[in-house]
Amino acid sequence: MSGAGEAYPGESRAALRDGGGLFVTFEGGEGAGKSTQIRHLAQALAEAGHRVTLTREPGGTPLAEAIRALLLGPDNAAGDPWTQLLLFAAARRENIRAVIAPALARGEIVLCDRFADSTRAYQGGRLPDAAIETAIALATGGLAPDLTILLDLPPEAGLARAQARRRGAAGDPFEAADLAFHAAVRSRFLAIAAREPDRVLVFDGTEPEADLAARIGAALATRLAAAAPA
Repeated sequence: MSGAGEAYPGESRAALRDGGGLFVTFEGGEGAGKSTQIRHLAQALAEAGHRVTLTREPGGTPLAEAIRALLLGPDNAAGDPWTQLLLFAAARRENIRAVIAPALARGEIVLCDRFADSTRAYQGGRLPDAAIETAIALATGGLAPDLTILLDLPPEAGLARAQARRRGAAGDPFEAADLAFHAAVRSRFLAIAAREPDRVLVFDGTEPEADLAARIGAALATRLAAAAPA
């Protein structure tokens, strides 16, 4: 797709669509169940004969995973909001360049655990919106999800889940933030969904795991059917 000095792959979204790929992101607050539901969906799609690529943010490549360790490690090595914004952007560009764009060009369904909406939700309120959007644009070159699954639940419930999952281990710096921060993150996610209802589908993250997986699978099946050639 793209090498050093070339146009960034996200700048040619039409070319990515030529491969027939579909870009689906999962978003939500702490403990929303994204990782669980993305695995359910990947398995269902694979069983239905689709080619699927799974990735996550920050992460997806060795370099992006190293950035993840800086951002989410317990020592909070990247605690400054501006530093966080730029590191998230760097990890995102690397993930798109090496994983997401090539998979879309091959016609695969890409499932990504978090993407640019998480930057808007988590860095929003701490940094100017214009700076956040500039960093997103530089990282993505205009590449945006075709569909976003937003798992919504009260932050109290999500944090309790995350704590139980850790079994006493330290959480990441974002998870350790106070309840007011997480309530604001939830509000920003829901505001994004209200602005882009065709792209962002909101699901109740408190639903039983199997029921939620079935509803997400049905929603994606509908989207795939609509995108299929006549």
